[in-house]
Amino acid sequence: MSYPTLTAYCRRHGIGHEPQKPAGRYDHQPGKEMQHDTSPHFADIGGRERPVQIAGLALAYSRLAFVQLYPHFTRFECKVFLDDALDYVGGVCPICMVDNSSVIVLRGTGEHMVPVPEMASFGEARGFEFRAHEKGDANRSAVVEGLFDFVQNNFLVGRKFDDFDHANREAVIWCDKINAAFSRRLHAARRDLFAAESHLLVPLPAWRSPVYRVHTRLVDLESYVNVHTFRYEVPARYIGHQLEVRETKTEIQLFDGPRVVATHPRRVDGPKRVRLPEPERAEHRQRRDEQLVAEERQLHAELPELATWITELHRRAPRGRGVARLRQLRRLLRDYPQPPLVDALRDAARYGLYDLERIETMILRNIRHDYFPRRDPDDEPE
Repeated sequence: MSYPTLTAYCRRHGIGHEPQKPAGRYDHQPGKEMQHDTSPHFADIGGRERPVQIAGLALAYSRLAFVQLYPHFTRFECKVFLDDALDYVGGVCPICMVDNSSVIVLRGTGEHMVPVPEMASFGEARGFEFRAHEKGDANRSAVVEGLFDFVQNNFLVGRKFDDFDHANREAVIWCDKINAAFSRRLHAARRDLFAAESHLLVPLPAWRSPVYRVHTRLVDLESYVNVHTFRYEVPARYIGHQLEVRETKTEIQLFDGPRVVATHPRRVDGPKRVRLPEPERAEHRQRRDEQLVAEERQLHAELPELATWITELHRRAPRGRGVARLRQLRRLLRDYPQPPLVDALRDAARYGLYDLERIETMILRNIRHDYFPRRDPDDEPE
């Protein structure tokens, strides 16, 4: 007896495996449940095929659909998407059915699923709770699963996008179109079915906490901070400072304590460097130039015989560090007696030395016998 014949006999008589059970169907009531899930796909974005995560939300009764595309999908993107989806729907179902995804699930599966506290509080503030279907029971979320097949075979076919913003705008237009179109499977348009359940939805709260993610970044020597491989410019006076970065859906906001340092449009693709707007850059340059002129004028007044050397010290300073270099020289004037300091600066001007740390060492060498006298061993008390 061949092996295929043996296995066929076992299948016919229920030997070695459980007999297949009928799938059945779920009867969803209006305004009771919405379903959310994500699915990996490939889309033509920026002239090349790119892997994307498509997030979808569908109302279980009316099948009203909303989809968006993301380069990756974390809890931050999940909250951004759900906020956009709820705004699109205009209300909330009290139950949001999800699969056993690690983005939302902390532990457990199915009925015993415990959501991450961050996501649980997010849902509670908007009037719904997350629930997961049992492991292996994908039919429980078939409404949103079927939406992804529609996206793959309809929305993505033949479409090319400039960037993710363009893709998501097109996705909203596509959702409007399919929600208004007649469905042979539903025997009605999704919008018509939604009209029957819209009054049963939980109203959105009058105020919702904004969705943002907080980072702490150190401003590098080029006056940029790095967020997800993209570099955002800040004013040069913050070089070396630690700033708080708030990442929202559309913006990167940089704070020094309570003060807003700069605001940039958030990038998820495209050029890696994001510069300050030109008027703001011009304003910062003007302020920096005014500070340079004031500092240099004061130093020229205090050390007129070294005016040429001071001008050259400013010229040789790294980009954006001219004011700091002149202020360092003013600190030396404030901390040390003037005669030995002037002698050290004259020597530096004679030999073309502009390293202020080495000049400070020369000053200390000049004053060490006056301020730090060496005790004579013969004078030690007995």
